[in-house]
Order: sequence, then structure tokens, then C-alpha cells
Amino acid sequence: MAVKIRLQRHGRKQSPYFKIVIADARSPRDGKYIERLGFYNPMTVPATIEIDREKALDWLNKGAQPTDTVRAILRFKGVMFKKHLLRGVAKGAMTIEEAEVKWQEFIREKDAKVLDRKKTVAEEKENLRVAMSGVAKPVVKEIPALDTPPAAEEAPVAEEAPVADAAPAAEEAPATEEAPAAEEAPAAEEAPAAEEAPAAEEAPAAEEAPAAEEAPAAEEAPAAEEENKEPEA
Repeated sequence: MAVKIRLQRHGRKQSPYFKIVIADARSPRDGKYIERLGFYNPMTVPATIEIDREKALDWLNKGAQPTDTVRAILRFKGVMFKKHLLRGVAKGAMTIEEAEVKWQEFIREKDAKVLDRKKTVAEEKENLRVAMSGVAKPVVKEIPALDTPPAAEEAPVAEEAPVADAAPAAEEAPATEEAPAAEEAPAAEEAPAAEEAPAAEEAPAAEEAPAAEEAPAAEEAPAAEEENKEPEA
């Protein structure tokens, strides 16, 4: 009896998913199966694959024949690579420990590629969503500089409002009582300094003008006239 590793279809129209099963080659595609090995969903990006590697390898060693699609799945999940390594161990090309190390490295690389692919797809979906729906503009909040205290702390300046108490300063109006300073007007009494005008009394110096009275010298003119008259004698 031929045993095959194949896919068993499930799901609705245009949205299928598959079970990876061990089944008799003579049984219907979606009929009875011997054992289920895993799950395969090609509708996701990347495709979702879950499989029991040890069971799949065991069935391969027993002679089960995978279909083309299942062979590709087993190759991707590292089952076929492990079978190849075990063949090398059987021939003495390497030890079982070396084969295990190589297989684990292969699995890590494959898993890393799958994770990278998932991240890329998630970013593409987010970019598409943003392009279709848009994004609200972020609210930019002004962050005060570290050197300056928060404006809120400056509010206490408003507490200086008690300046209204400065009204008592108006009570200082009595300072106007300093008007007595006007009493200093007596300083104006110093005006008597103006009384020094008597210095003007020195004007009598002008009285020396009588010097002009020397005009009588003109009276001497008659003497000159007398001189003139003498010739007449």
C-alpha cells in the first residue's frame, strides 16, 4: 500500500487552508487520513506553515512519498535538509553533533527570514492605511528651555498685585506738608543783597562830573578876547 504525504483542503470558496496529512494514495483527497502532521495557509503573507518536523522525517525514512507542494514545504522547513545530513552521518562524512549544529543554524536563518518578511508586510500595510485614511497633525507642545523656569512658576509674580497696598503710599501725601519749604522763601529775603544797590550810591563818583564844570575854562576865552582887543588899543 502506497503512503503519501499530501495536503487536505478545507475552508470556503476562494479562502482555502490545508492540513498536511499522511494518507493512503487510494483515499479521496479530503477523505480519511492516517495521521496529521501540520497546517498550511497560503492566504497569509508570508504563508503560515506549522509542521512536526520529527514526525515528517520519520515518515520520509519509512518511504512515504510527498507531493510536489508538500516537498517544497518540507524543504523550506528544513526536513529534507536534515534527512540529507543524516545520510552523511550514516556514510561517516560527519558526526551526529555536527549534523545537529548545521541543522539548527539552517532553522535559525529560515526563522529570521520569516520574521523579517512579516515586519516588512506589517510596515507596508501601515503605510497603505496611512495613505488611505491620513494621519492627524500632531499637536506640538512648547517645551520650556531647561535654563528658564516653567512659565507656571512665574505666576507668583502676579502675587505682586499687593501693589494695591501701595495706596498707603498716597497717605504719604502729607509729604506735601513739606510746603513749609516755601517758608524757605526767606531765602528770598536775602534779596537785601540787592540792597547792595547802595553800591550804586557810589554813583556820586559820577558827581565828579563837576569836573566838567571846568568848562569855565571857556570863560577864560574872554581873556583871549581881551588879547585880541589889545591890538585895538
